[in-house]
Formats: sequence, C-alpha cells, structure tokens
Amino acid sequence: MWIHCILTKAEKFGKERILPACFVCGILADKTSLNNKTDMAYTPFTPLQQLIIERIQREGPLTFAEYMRMALYEPNYGYYMTGSTRIGFEGADFFTSTDVSATLFANCLGRQLHQWWEKLGYRTPFVILEQGAGRGNLARGIQEWAAQQDTGFQAALVYRLEDIGRGQDAFLAEKSDANAEPVPFVILSNELVDAFPVHIVEAHDARLYEIYVDVEAGRLREVRGEPSTAEVAAYLDTYHIPWTLFGDGWRAEINLAALRWIRRTAHLLRRGYILAIDYGDKARALYTRYRRHGTLACYFQHQLNERPLARPGEQDITAHVNFSALINEGRLQGLRLHKYTTQRLWLESLGIHEELERRRLSDFAESVTARASDRGQVALLQWYDLRQRAAALTDPNGMGNFKVLILRRN
Repeated sequence: MWIHCILTKAEKFGKERILPACFVCGILADKTSLNNKTDMAYTPFTPLQQLIIERIQREGPLTFAEYMRMALYEPNYGYYMTGSTRIGFEGADFFTSTDVSATLFANCLGRQLHQWWEKLGYRTPFVILEQGAGRGNLARGIQEWAAQQDTGFQAALVYRLEDIGRGQDAFLAEKSDANAEPVPFVILSNELVDAFPVHIVEAHDARLYEIYVDVEAGRLREVRGEPSTAEVAAYLDTYHIPWTLFGDGWRAEINLAALRWIRRTAHLLRRGYILAIDYGDKARALYTRYRRHGTLACYFQHQLNERPLARPGEQDITAHVNFSALINEGRLQGLRLHKYTTQRLWLESLGIHEELERRRLSDFAESVTARASDRGQVALLQWYDLRQRAAALTDPNGMGNFKVLILRRN
C-alpha cells in the first residue's frame, strides 16, 4: 500500500514530542539527541563530514546554520546537490504533497492559478515561477490540468522551474541576468523554506546562547557560544517571544535565510502573487514553552531522527517555518497579505472534494454500476486509494495542517 512508512513532518511537534510510527510495520522514529556521542560513534563517516571537520580545524566552530548549509547545499557533496536526493515512498527519505497525489494537488493549484489569471486580466504570457521545483511533478500536473480545462489558459501559461539542483539558489541575492527572463505573475513554492539553513539558540539563566558545531576526538559535536550576530540575538524579541520564561535548555531555530528569500522573491514580482506552502506557524504559536527542543528534524529512509550531525550530505534536515517573519518582511517589501490558512482549508476551497466525487462517477463509474464484477472491484479499490490520498492531503493532524501563505503586489 502507498501509505506504508509515511511519517508526515507535521506529526512530530505538539505539547509533547510524538514518535510517529508506520501504519503497517510499526517502525518508530529514531529519537536520539543531537550530540549523543556514543550513538554517533556507530555512524559511518561521509565524505562531506571530513570536509566539515577540516574546515572547523582551520577556522574554528561553525554556526549550526553554516553547518546545515554545507550538509544540504555544499557543491558536489550536499544532500540536495548530489543528484541522489530520494523523494517519494519506496527507497526514499521523505515525500511531499505531489507524491501523495500529484493529480489532486496539481489540479487544485491549477484552479488557483486560473483564478489569478482571470483577476490579472488574462495576461499573455502568464509566467509562473516555481522555486524548489525538484523533479518537476507539480509543473507537469498543472500543465496537464490546463490542457484539459482551458486551452486559452494553456496557451498563455509559461511555467518556469528553479531549483538548487540546477544551480539556482532561491535564498541568495538576485542574479545579474534575471532581467533576461520574463517577469513572473506568480511565484510559488511547496516545502521550500523549511530546508533553508537555520541558526539554533538555547536559553540558560535568562540569557540566549547560540549553538555551534565543533570537533572533539575526530567527531562533530555541539557547543554553546554567544550569538553570532545582533540579528540572531534580537530575533525572538522582534516577535515578542517571552523566551526568558521558558526555562534553561529551551531551544529554537532562527531562519534568517527565509528573510533573504522573501526579499529576493519580492524583488522578482512586479504585480501578482507569491504562494508558499510549508509546515510551521506564526511566531507566537511556533515558539512556545512546550517545544523545548525546537522543531529541527532529520529524515533518512522515511525515519525521523534528531541527529543532524550524523550523515551530513546523506539525510534531509528541516525546521518549521516562522510565517510571521515572511508576512512582516513581505510587508516591508511592499507586499500585502492576501491569505494565510491551512492546506486542508485551501484545498477544500479549491474543490478537492468535489473533484473526488466527479472522478468517482466518471473514472471509477464501474465501482457504482458494476461493483460485483471483477472490473467493478478493481475500480472500487482504485477509488478507495484516491480517496485515501485526498484524506492524507487534508488530514488536520498531518499535511492538512501545513500552512498556505499568499502575498500579493497590486
């Protein structure tokens, strides 16, 4: 079954830290502390790990953000740079909404884009820029939907892909040749910002310290130090987080790369919409006393673990997104908040349930008209599978609780 070993990233964090397990085999997530040196001793070295150790020996401890940048994006070695990133189910590390159902998800997004095309006056070309496009499944699904639903929209649609694996860095400064490309009317991303490098801070004696990565006995380990920049030191206070009341050992992630990304993305948009889908929350809901260890998580072969210093370059590392930061910085860049909602409510507003019913009566009609036959039974099982996928996309305790942020420039 397609649901085998699903570990949705939204399941992990609440008032208590939950260890998700596979529905079928019952495998639990690997809950191990970031700096458990005994456990680390059994993790084989990676080529990137040796490079990181050599850099620390030359330059001194790295901020966790710089370590994470190397682990994910170091040319020729980082997780997203080697071409071996495993996305999906069998033999993979993690999955996205398009893996659950590229058709349903893309069709809903296609309807959203079509609405915006109409609102913007049927622009031709209607340029879409998808950042963090990965394998391009979402783009193909949207283009197929457009071909089936509105040939005029299909003809106007120009869909561009941008991905770190293609050498296009969504969170660095705007490239000098960007003006050579058509100006996009919509810039969208799905689970992009959660993979930006984050700083980690920790409270002790009502003071805020930053976590650095150092070397001890030839192994990576964490150490505490003063905040690396004033921006890191002041970040939580900017959002009025009462972190001094949360006790010693309380941790949080600070995603300064997200601020650079929204500045760069706003610069690309002259008129239209920015759509970002990811897991996270607004600041006051994200940074609470109950999340004592923050939201940092790693994914390796569909198992969630808390060992970011293990396997650098071979596992995904993520952290929940502070949507307040994106909204506030977007406003500073002249953008207006159009919508902030959950993936469940967003998909429902775009007709995911109505599409399910239409497809039951068309694509799987024999599940109703000839249920007792072999063909009817096959159609019924296919219909159940599609319904289960829709339920996963809209599950309020899983992907349905992902957040959808829409900013606009008039």
